[in-house]
Amino acid sequence: MSESEDHIGGVESRESRPCCPSAALPARLTVVVEDTPFSEDKTFLVRSCDYFRALYRSGMRECHQQEIHLKCLHARGFFIALAVLRGEAPGLDADDIVEAIECAAFLQVAPLTKHLVNIVDSDNCLLMLHTAATFGLLDLYHAAALFIRNMYSDLEAEVRRTLAPDLISFVESLTPSAFVAVGAHVTCSESGSVHAASRTVCSLDESGNSWKTLTDLPLEASTSMAGVAVLDNKLYIVGGVHGAHMDVVDASFCYDVSMDGWTKLAGPLQRRCNLSLVGQDGCLYAIGGEYERAVMSSVEILELKSGRWRFAAHLPRPAAGAACTKTMGRIFVCLWRPMETTEIYEYVPPRDEWRFVTSLIRRQSYGHCMVAHRDDLYVMRNGPSDDFLRCVMDCYNLGTGQWSALPGHFANSRGSLFTAVIRGDSVFTLNRSSTLEYVVGGKTWKPRRQMKGFPRSGSVWTFLLQIPICQNEKFTNKS
Repeated sequence: MSESEDHIGGVESRESRPCCPSAALPARLTVVVEDTPFSEDKTFLVRSCDYFRALYRSGMRECHQQEIHLKCLHARGFFIALAVLRGEAPGLDADDIVEAIECAAFLQVAPLTKHLVNIVDSDNCLLMLHTAATFGLLDLYHAAALFIRNMYSDLEAEVRRTLAPDLISFVESLTPSAFVAVGAHVTCSESGSVHAASRTVCSLDESGNSWKTLTDLPLEASTSMAGVAVLDNKLYIVGGVHGAHMDVVDASFCYDVSMDGWTKLAGPLQRRCNLSLVGQDGCLYAIGGEYERAVMSSVEILELKSGRWRFAAHLPRPAAGAACTKTMGRIFVCLWRPMETTEIYEYVPPRDEWRFVTSLIRRQSYGHCMVAHRDDLYVMRNGPSDDFLRCVMDCYNLGTGQWSALPGHFANSRGSLFTAVIRGDSVFTLNRSSTLEYVVGGKTWKPRRQMKGFPRSGSVWTFLLQIPICQNEKFTNKS
C-alpha cells in the first residue's frame, strides 16, 4: 500500500492500523495541555479522536514519542473531551462551553460535538452559535441556529443586541419547526374512499391560526396503533393495524418533507402494533408492542443507513404503548405497574442494555405520556378516580434524582396533554377544541396562548417538522 493510501482521506478504513508498528508505540501517552499532563491509553485516543487517529497514521516523529504537547488548547476543554469520550455527560458553564467547542473543533472529537448539540438550550444557544461559528464547528452551528429560530419571538431582542449581522441573517434564513399532527387512522379501502378525508398530515399555521394539509397518508399505511416518530426532519410510521380484522401492517413508511414524498421501508422482523417508536442517531427504535394479543418485551433497531432491522436488548418486562421520550441524546421509557407504580428506564446504546433510573408510587390511574425539557422528565397521567378528566404531572430531574409534583391540574378531555411536544421552552398540546401552548418555567407550566384545535376525532400523533417554503405554498386550508 502506498504512503498516500495510508494517510487520512486515503482508501484505508478508519479501523486500520497506524503506519508505524504498534509494538513500537507506548501503551500510554502523556498529552500536555497548558502544562497539565493527561496520561491516557493510546489506543483509546486513536479510536476516539480524529486528530490522534490522523497523527498515528502520519508516520511523523510524534508517533514514537511518549509525550505530546498540544498548543492553542485549554486544559479544561481537553478534560471535558476525555470525560465525554468515557461516556459521561458533564454539565458545562459558559467558560466550559467555549473551551469545549475549541477542543472539539481542533481535535475533531465527534462525541464531544454531539454532546454540545444535545445540551443546547435557551440559556446557552447564543454563546453556542457565536463560538461554533468562530471555530467552524458546523454541526453545532446549525443546531444552535435552529434552536434560536424556533424561539425567535422570545430571543429576538437579545439576538439583535449580541450577535453579528451575518449570524442574525443565517438564523432568520432558517425555517422554524412547525407543530404537526395526524390522526390515528387505519388504511384506506382499495378505492381510497374510506377515511380518505381524514387521513392527512396537517400543520398548524400559528400566524394564521389554522390547520393546513401537508400530505396524505399512503394507502397502505395505518397510524392506528402504529409507531410514529420524526428523525432528521423525516416522518416515520412503523407497524399499526388495518382492516376489519385488525391485521398488523408489515411495512414501514417514511415521509421526506423536503421532497414531499413517501418511501416504503421494511417492517420490523417481528410484526408489532401498539408499539413505541423513537428516533435517535440515525436509528429507529421499535419498543415493545403487541402481536396476536400478546404483549411483547422485544425491541428492534432500524439502522436507516443500511435499511436493516436488528433485535436489541429486551425491555425489563413486556409493554404496549409505553410512554417514551428522549432528551440530551438519551432515550427513556415509562413502564407501568397497574395501578400505582411508575418505573423509568434508560436505553444505553453502547452497552445495549436498559438501565433502571427511578420509580414513583402515586395513588392514581394509568399514565399516558412523557415529555422531556432539558434534564427534566415530565410524566402525565389521569387524575384520581373521582376526577378522571384531570391531568396531573410529576417531574423527575435527572441531575438531582428527585421527583416533584407540578402544582395544579390540567384538563385532558379528548386527549389534551397526552400528545405534548416540546419546542424550545414551549410545550404544545391539543384536542379538537383547542391547541394550547405552555411555557416551561422552573417547575411550572404557564399558559401562553390558545389556538385552533385539531379538527379530527380520536387519538392524535403530534410532532415537529421543518417545512420548506415551497411546501408551505402548496398547503391548502383545512376545513
